[in-house]
Amino acid sequence: MTKLSLTPLASLRVTQHLIPSHALIPNTTPHSHPLTIYHSAFPPSTPPSAIEAHLPSNGVTPQWRYTMYSQSHYHSTTHEVLCVYQGRAKLLFGGELNPDKIEQVVEAGDAIIIPAGVSHRLLEDYGKGGGFQMVGSYPKGCSWDMCYGREGEEERAAAVANVKWFAKDPLYGDDGPSLCKGE
Repeated sequence: MTKLSLTPLASLRVTQHLIPSHALIPNTTPHSHPLTIYHSAFPPSTPPSAIEAHLPSNGVTPQWRYTMYSQSHYHSTTHEVLCVYQGRAKLLFGGELNPDKIEQVVEAGDAIIIPAGVSHRLLEDYGKGGGFQMVGSYPKGCSWDMCYGREGEEERAAAVANVKWFAKDPLYGDDGPSLCKGE
């Protein structure tokens, strides 16, 4: 099995975004944990099995390999860790009509921590035939739900504020960027 080779923290480029609530989408407002993108956190040729073997050591359970849904959605029960192992894509965070939305191109080797409540969707897959693929993971013991920012989801949107944050950074353990609050 290939061991996950992480970019040293001193060299890692990280971007963090606090995205305010918009319409019925909570985004980062309830908890102030930023959307965090680790650029080139691991080599783009890393097999998904190496990612899946590494994450549990930091309290995160890999659950799937897939692309990202093209419909905006968020999770009210858990934070999400996405590790891109194939392709390149443009993603949208925060909701289509949100003036503070974030559009970000990510590619193999990038990792994304999406806090509970942050709306996300695939805008464009730059690969051919489903080329954009990720390992989707969640804190141990957590299960995800699907919310869309619609009327009737107010209780689930309010629950976002109570989702416990990571005890360890999903990739870097005790010293990682997700353990610091946003910008």
